[in-house]
Amino acid sequence: MANENYEAVLKLLLEAVQSNTTAGSAQVPEGIPVGVSNRHLHLSQADLDRLFGAGYQLTPIKDLSQPGQFACKETVTICGPKGAIEKVRVLGPVRSKTQVEILTGDGFKLGVSAPARLSGDLAGSPGIAIIGPKGSVQTQEGLIVAQRHIHMTPQDAAFYGVHDGQIVDIEIEGLRGGTYTNVAIRANDASALECHVDTEEANAMSINSSTKIKIKK
Repeated sequence: MANENYEAVLKLLLEAVQSNTTAGSAQVPEGIPVGVSNRHLHLSQADLDRLFGAGYQLTPIKDLSQPGQFACKETVTICGPKGAIEKVRVLGPVRSKTQVEILTGDGFKLGVSAPARLSGDLAGSPGIAIIGPKGSVQTQEGLIVAQRHIHMTPQDAAFYGVHDGQIVDIEIEGLRGGTYTNVAIRANDASALECHVDTEEANAMSINSSTKIKIKK
């Protein structure tokens, strides 16, 4: 009788372990979703005050895929030596430093050459003039083209066999699909699984919100 009870308990334990393993794996999809971003900027509170007025607070209109981040009602104009681009969307929340992310093609219109960088890597990047409804700002640095990257949690990274800071290739299926190289892994507890490319990169390979990508190491 004791043996029968032991075997029954053991069977239940094995089933529970298998169930938890399957459930954990199901939480991480084989294909990684893609987020396509247009030009935008992040503002420091000091620059927000100069552009929109002292003590100004951003007005969220849409939550973004990354936790705590949102698109704002506020837009600005950015100006370079050769031209300007209006209605550039502000994203929140405010940051410690202002960062303006443009497309490569925008650089020709503005008359500036922005390096491809990961968010926050601003040292040595050019500045840009920003015009708001209450004032203007000339930044000393912070104008970049966003480097392709994948946001994920440490658990996602373990599932895909990658680590924070690793550079990988990604494969896009479809008639105009192909491979993008130099894609950075950004793994931390504040991220949600998503690959970020800009609109130029997305258009080149017909990427949209339903596209799934695969990592090629």
